[in-house]
Amino acid sequence: MPALHELLKRTVELGASDLHLVGGRPPAYRVHQELKEEAAVPPLSDEEVEEMAARLLPAHLADDFRARHDADFSFAEPGVGRFRVNLFQATGRASIALRYVKDRIPSFEELHLPSQLSSFAMLPRGIVLAAGTTGCGKSTSLAAILEKINATLVRRILTVEDPIEYLFAPKRSIISQREVGIDTPSFHAALKHILRQDPDVIMIGEMRDADSFLAALTAAQTGHLVFSTLHTGTASQAVPRILDFFPATERDAIRMSLADNLRAVFCQRLVPSTDGGVRPAVEILINTPTVRKLLEQDRLDKLPAAIETGTEDGMQTFNQSLYALIRSGEITEETGLRNAGNPEALRMNLKGVFLDEARRILAT
Repeated sequence: MPALHELLKRTVELGASDLHLVGGRPPAYRVHQELKEEAAVPPLSDEEVEEMAARLLPAHLADDFRARHDADFSFAEPGVGRFRVNLFQATGRASIALRYVKDRIPSFEELHLPSQLSSFAMLPRGIVLAAGTTGCGKSTSLAAILEKINATLVRRILTVEDPIEYLFAPKRSIISQREVGIDTPSFHAALKHILRQDPDVIMIGEMRDADSFLAALTAAQTGHLVFSTLHTGTASQAVPRILDFFPATERDAIRMSLADNLRAVFCQRLVPSTDGGVRPAVEILINTPTVRKLLEQDRLDKLPAAIETGTEDGMQTFNQSLYALIRSGEITEETGLRNAGNPEALRMNLKGVFLDEARRILAT
């Protein structure tokens, strides 16, 4: 049986983002978005996976896992590093997915992020959302923003996470990180009292429901800067996604509150780069006067056009981001077209053809 310590160490050595342990299969690593099984290691037995699961699972989650067959938590392996763990049951068998969390928070330059994201750290108040699918790097990008605040500003930063992904070392700021299940029973319990803890900046690990959004909204309305993540495919889908948390009778009021308090949404996709790594394609929505007017008038279908025409205000679409990555040689044209929301439009752009359809849409 391969030792769990050695498997975790191998994950770090390979530069893998994830390790998957499933009975009947060899250990598998995700390296630059590709899944690779460890050919030199025989398939794991169900008993081996269950033994590893028992070692990983925190005592406070044992009863919950037995009832729900699913658990999320963080795990630190001495001499190796920290991992975000999802332990689950599939076809009656224990399975483990571990994501390696780097112990040093990467800089904006190392992450190849647009400079606009760095400016979000300087906002005095409001809500900033990082959107995207699981594994797109949104939590790492948020960590880079928080680290800039930590390094440059004197602020009281509070985070509520499930689980904690990056451990911050206080620099100019004072940081308190709370993990659901260890430091607080739930997001709702933590957010209920968070304004009594004198925060300047609040990071909510995930915008999950109406309660978490209302807590973020209350904090923003009282002069705080709030960051959170949201599972959406594009930046413009963030507002409808939040409105879906609420019954129809409340959505107009929530939409008007968003118009007042939302500052920005950025949405990421990681795409393979020409140097063998990955690059983030980033769509950015900023609450400009045009965007605010669209929110107030419930013209959410025009948000994509506002993003496309808002380059002077720091906005960009996925296609515009991919176009820049192709032109800089960081990704291939084939990769860009494969990841584009509108491949035909991107193909035309690469040929020097730029239509002004978005401005026409906004004008109607």
